[in-house]
Amino acid sequence: MRSAQQILAEANVIAVVGASRDPYKPSHTVPLQMLRHGWRIIPVNPFVDEVFGVPTVPTLADLPEPVDLVDIFRPAHDAVEVVRQAAAIKAPAVWLQSGIVSAEARRIAEEAGMDYVEDRCLAVERAVGQLTKLT
Repeated sequence: MRSAQQILAEANVIAVVGASRDPYKPSHTVPLQMLRHGWRIIPVNPFVDEVFGVPTVPTLADLPEPVDLVDIFRPAHDAVEVVRQAAAIKAPAVWLQSGIVSAEARRIAEEAGMDYVEDRCLAVERAVGQLTKLT
């Protein structure tokens, strides 16, 4: 299992499930910060056409390309199904944002051979590790 820092350092494309257009929600500010530091972000949200100017896809199954990481901004009971979908698309890693913990999601990820992080913030881990994709 890779550490949270390794997962971020090795990821280039991140699918963000539950990305929001509301500029006051972490599900908007966190992926926007990752985008500004050079990661490619694909927002996954069936209710809007775009988030921070990036076209959304309705589900992980609709992703136009493989992703390195699935970041989840959904309640724990929804995260279980999202982790199942991430396993179905063979995502190498899933990340449940701060405050989201699920033993069942962890079990599904581990059985699928995916790296798993829960109750941690992408943006905080990026800042702590001073990680960037900008050249």
